[in-house]
Amino acid sequence: MIENLDLSQIIFILFVMASSATVVGFMAGFFGIGGGLIMVPILFYIFSFVGIEKTFVMHMAIGTSFLIIVPNSIISTLTHMKFKAVEFSIVRTFGIFVVIGVVLGTVFAVSLKTSGLVLFFSIMTIIFAIYFLIEKEKINPTPKKINLIYKVICGFLSGFLSAPMGIGGGVFNTPIFKMFGYPINVAIGTSAAIGFLISLIGAIGFAISGTYLNINAPLSLGFINIPTFLIFIPITTFMAKIGAETVHKFNKRLIGRIFGIYLFIVACWLFLEYLKL
Repeated sequence: MIENLDLSQIIFILFVMASSATVVGFMAGFFGIGGGLIMVPILFYIFSFVGIEKTFVMHMAIGTSFLIIVPNSIISTLTHMKFKAVEFSIVRTFGIFVVIGVVLGTVFAVSLKTSGLVLFFSIMTIIFAIYFLIEKEKINPTPKKINLIYKVICGFLSGFLSAPMGIGGGVFNTPIFKMFGYPINVAIGTSAAIGFLISLIGAIGFAISGTYLNINAPLSLGFINIPTFLIFIPITTFMAKIGAETVHKFNKRLIGRIFGIYLFIVACWLFLEYLKL
């Protein structure tokens, strides 16, 4: 456990956390994602390094990621609102089915072993990597009404698949809103608002389930590690604001490709970790 680490190891962990928090916060605002795709693999590495029990180390990474995303999504949403880039009519209706999906997805995630969660995360991440590498922006898109069937199916799947990954769902919802003709800035801003719902319900679910299972992890509330949350939050919330402001005056295509390459590398690394478990 952490009490067995020497000073140099503790400094290294703090450096990794601070560096990753900077990237996580910026990406959260820039892409309308919660940052979980970056955060969960890093937290998995850190928690494994400090000796968190292998049987729930991935659960701890996911639960902690969700709680960190909550304030990030609030800051990101408020910033996008200044640019009138949040469609609240979608948040209100689409969000209902997202919440249902998160609740059931959390139950599903908690039932999996660490190896199952790692495999699930790696498979979904490679899919997202491909998307970011090949996505193209529509020219002058025209918004179309999202009918009830699409809201039920897409909303539920967005929430259900986000729960076992500790993500805010932006990688699902931003493409969905773009597919229905919403401009990229509106798709991102609306995804950030829905990400608040996903992360809040997910954090509560992982906190309750970890407490119920009595995992007895140090300085944690269920599957949420409190010191990690306190270290990440000041940095990620500050950078989320910068990222959200930047996207409205920046061509994000190159960043999207770089992000896709990052996700591809992460997916391969996690798959190798799965083979070791």
